[in-house]
Amino acid sequence: MIGVITKSGQEGVVAEFFQLFKTPWEWYRPGRMYDVVLSTSDEVPEVNPRLLLLFGAELKTIDTQVGIAARECHGRTVLNAADCPIPVYDRFLTFVHKGGTPCVKGKLGTSAIKFDLGDATVIRIGYDLFEQVRLLLSEGQPVENAEIPALDNHIRVLRNWILEAGISLLEIPASPHGYGFSVCLTHDIDFVGIRNHFLDRTMCGFVYRATVGAVKNFFRHRISVIQLLKSWWSVITLPLVYLGWKKDFWEPFGWYKEVEKGLGATYFLIPFKGRAGEKVTSSRASLRATAYDVRNLASEIEALQKEGCEVGVHGIDAWHSSEKGREELERIQTLAPAASGIRMHWLLRDSQTPRALEQAGYEYDSTCGYNETIGYRNGTSQVFLPSGTQNLLELPMHIQDGALFYGEKLDLSKREAETRCQAIIDHVRADGGVLTLLWHDRSHAPERFWGDFYSQLLQRVKADDPWFATASQLVGWFRKRRQIEFRQAGTDSSRISIEYDGEEIQPPVKLRIYQPNNDAPGASQHTPQFTEILWNGSRYQELDLDTSYNPIPDSTICSLP
Repeated sequence: MIGVITKSGQEGVVAEFFQLFKTPWEWYRPGRMYDVVLSTSDEVPEVNPRLLLLFGAELKTIDTQVGIAARECHGRTVLNAADCPIPVYDRFLTFVHKGGTPCVKGKLGTSAIKFDLGDATVIRIGYDLFEQVRLLLSEGQPVENAEIPALDNHIRVLRNWILEAGISLLEIPASPHGYGFSVCLTHDIDFVGIRNHFLDRTMCGFVYRATVGAVKNFFRHRISVIQLLKSWWSVITLPLVYLGWKKDFWEPFGWYKEVEKGLGATYFLIPFKGRAGEKVTSSRASLRATAYDVRNLASEIEALQKEGCEVGVHGIDAWHSSEKGREELERIQTLAPAASGIRMHWLLRDSQTPRALEQAGYEYDSTCGYNETIGYRNGTSQVFLPSGTQNLLELPMHIQDGALFYGEKLDLSKREAETRCQAIIDHVRADGGVLTLLWHDRSHAPERFWGDFYSQLLQRVKADDPWFATASQLVGWFRKRRQIEFRQAGTDSSRISIEYDGEEIQPPVKLRIYQPNNDAPGASQHTPQFTEILWNGSRYQELDLDTSYNPIPDSTICSLP
């Protein structure tokens, strides 16, 4: 059990952090025995845990006691904890000390030192953990740190410190039993065919990109000879598409259903034709309006739902107006009554967006991502509760086609894109959570030809046998995981009761019990071993963390830090 002591005003972010790091904790209670005490407070009472973690960018009493000299630093930096990068987005301390073991370092010096004091371990960390988490979950990360899963790394480092102290740990990982991670396939539907665009800017842009632009891409080795010829042929035969004599090559639904073969994708549809939206500051704001009427897609929506897919709202003004957000949701619900989620068109949002979406009646949002790059806007692959909301959950978006391949974005070759995507896949495979992919409606067709890459990406991900689910299914699973609570059973800190009062959890969660191998040669490394118990929440569960469990095979834990 972790006892937590924090500064005033950090209660909400602490509670959310321990929804992501799903392990037993409680607010510190004087006189109670804890294996771990974690504090960001300036004043720490007399405690005697096996591990004391003191976070903060201000001097503390213990600094003088152990002879630490500290220097205050300001600005962004990236620290390193055993090859695990930790971005820090406000002030932090660096330490000088003749004793102790440095465990977090940066360009300016050491920012965490570990002291072994007899039966106890103290780690003094020069940044405020919960302030960093607050910034990640509210403001998010700058583009330069996009590919660092900062929040997940904070969890990893904290877990490592607990296990290295020889303390058993119970955790409910962010992936269901039987799966290492989850995958959410999403599609933003902006066009629904080129037939809706006759002699307009979209058509003219397509003709240019499929002719002159295709030649440029060929010489840049972005498309093949065959794709170049297909681009030219699509322009030549464009009149036949308008006449209805040739299939519309921008039609998205059939192609995705074939490639994904029932994996359960989520399609975000724009609710109103011709609305560009308000408060859009871009010089090209008028281009945000769509040319299709969602009411004409009733048969397509019905077919998608029969295939196990989901429909959500591709919002226009919901990001700044709960009234208009409710109107947009109701329009989509006339065609898909179960629709409950949203992703904003052009990923527009501000600090008030989560609250506006919640007031409009949405159950989840999937807007948190980047237009210009790929990675972790909020530093995590987990579903989380945005600041200022009580029910709306955020499903972060990690990889999108336009960010990878647009000339004004990353402009990657397919080989470069494979490398960048693989790094994100590797992280989610190791740490759990959800990999959320966004591929737009016409990305498989001329002139983009990003469909082959998407098919190959799917095959690479499927090889790891993750749980493929719609956005609402994934958010529903994380919502149930959030409802699980831990209690200390009696006075023994090693006995934990696990409580849940809700619908059966399917797929079940994993109750993972880490048991450091303190008796093994080189025990100071405390190689993490664990066993897992399947649990669907239907019965009371109590665990004794001091009980000896048989760890799962080493081959399964080789990827653990």
